[in-house]
Amino acid sequence: MMARCLNLFGVVLLAALSCAPLFAQQYAVSGTIALSGSGAWDYLAADSDGRRLYVSHTGEVNVVDLDSGKPVGTISGFGYVHGILVVRPTLGFISDGLKNEVAVFDPKTLRIKQKIAIEAEANSLAYDAETERLFVGERPLKSLAVLSAATMKVEGSIALDGTPRYQAADGKGSIYVILDDRSEMLRIDAKTMQVENRWPMAPCRGPVGLAYAAAMRRLFAPCGNRMMAVVDADSGKVVATPAIGGRPDATAYDGVRRLAFSSNEDGTLTIVADRGGDRYEVVQNVETEKGARTMALDERTHAAYLSGAQLGPPPVATPENPKPTGHPTSLPGTFHVIVVKPAVECDPGATLPCTASGAGDGSARPGG
Repeated sequence: MMARCLNLFGVVLLAALSCAPLFAQQYAVSGTIALSGSGAWDYLAADSDGRRLYVSHTGEVNVVDLDSGKPVGTISGFGYVHGILVVRPTLGFISDGLKNEVAVFDPKTLRIKQKIAIEAEANSLAYDAETERLFVGERPLKSLAVLSAATMKVEGSIALDGTPRYQAADGKGSIYVILDDRSEMLRIDAKTMQVENRWPMAPCRGPVGLAYAAAMRRLFAPCGNRMMAVVDADSGKVVATPAIGGRPDATAYDGVRRLAFSSNEDGTLTIVADRGGDRYEVVQNVETEKGARTMALDERTHAAYLSGAQLGPPPVATPENPKPTGHPTSLPGTFHVIVVKPAVECDPGATLPCTASGAGDGSARPGG
């Protein structure tokens, strides 16, 4: 009996030890998806239910099938696309910062239904399902435009006393907004369209993205001073500040694997594990590409997608584009999406089971 127990213990210990080295390489770049066109880019959006990835690319949106990785269409006719948001199978929104418009489109047909003019540059997007309202960041006006998905009209504007960088909805009637120039977070009542709370985010400086974790009611915001602020959605308290890469932009939270992601312009994707009890641990900094600062997460496959390209100088102002982005642009024919997939089929804190997936299978690397 003792021998059997020792043998069983040895098998379990061996399995655990064989899995342990893989924890450090839990995610890896599995390949790239080449897309047409040239110019700069901003946000991506993954519609996990509809199985499509929407990629902003200057004046158009490239649409990719999430399962095959192949381009399936393009939505064109914009000045400069910032955000894309799909709220149901037949309704999506695209913000056009150059034309000060929000386009309403059908995700099934990729056809634009109509365009809604707002007062200033349309940027980040968040949607409250209960009120059927879309909240649009207006930069540099320091406000949110509020649009009705029922009437497709502007219902009002919310003054913020700071520049909105990103916002997130909690599904319970609150919209959270980060102000990058004030390093603050606001909580807004979606029904009354009033600011309920204003919270300082110190020691975070220059927050740039925002993701919401419903199970713990926590918000994740990457900051310009190389940390991720984890914020209690009820009290506004910053409960943790794990380190991240330099010049971050986007963030996402995987509720199944309990991982937070920060895509950084320095060419890294920081992955932070939620260990419970407001304990957060950096488990990996995946090497991606310089300039790959925006990201979307497919909740079904747990894969992350980042825009990238061989980089040239930022665009210069022209009569047609008087407000160009300050980011480097992609050289013609080099724009692509970087695919980062789980390399280990177990949760970061788990011991068993732990099996390698398809990472390292000879797929193309960034730029290849």
